[in-house]
Amino acid sequence: MAVDERNNAVGPRRRADVLDETGVAGPGRFTGPATGDERPMLAAFLADQRATLVLKCAGLEEELALRAVEPSSLSLLGLVRHLADVERHWFREILAGQKDAGPLFSSPASPDGDFDEAEPGPAAVAEAWEAWRAAVDFSDRFTAEAPDLDVSGDDAWRGKVSLRWVLVHMIEEYARHNGHADLLRERIDGTRGV
Repeated sequence: MAVDERNNAVGPRRRADVLDETGVAGPGRFTGPATGDERPMLAAFLADQRATLVLKCAGLEEELALRAVEPSSLSLLGLVRHLADVERHWFREILAGQKDAGPLFSSPASPDGDFDEAEPGPAAVAEAWEAWRAAVDFSDRFTAEAPDLDVSGDDAWRGKVSLRWVLVHMIEEYARHNGHADLLRERIDGTRGV
């Protein structure tokens, strides 16, 4: 049952309702600008998607490593590890040119290690969140300090990419994986609509 801002019951709600941290329906965490300059708008959309991932994982530890369905190795913990590596790739390795800042959770020998090797346990969970937060912090600093959105780097897959393209791609990457997170979280404990 949904509740209004005064925590009053308002009846059944749709599966897709967006809730804030308290479970109240409404725009909640989506507070970025809807008009104005491109950089703050893109940065806010990305921050909103990141916040959604955090909310989908909130209150879980051991359960973060639970797999979706056999034979998939998809898990919330795997998503955190994967997105830490994706952030590192685009912002550190490609845009900042830090060629030694490769992935932490996958490798040529284990290209899906971010998912396949996501094992339960407090140390593994802490390591994943620490890596993700460090990657996000770097990405945010890079975005804020870049002279403009046309700053670019060379990627073996896409060729020359701009900061603008990377921000749009990261919004898409998180949004797609947050769809996975919706299903994973609902399977774990029935939580939905966050």
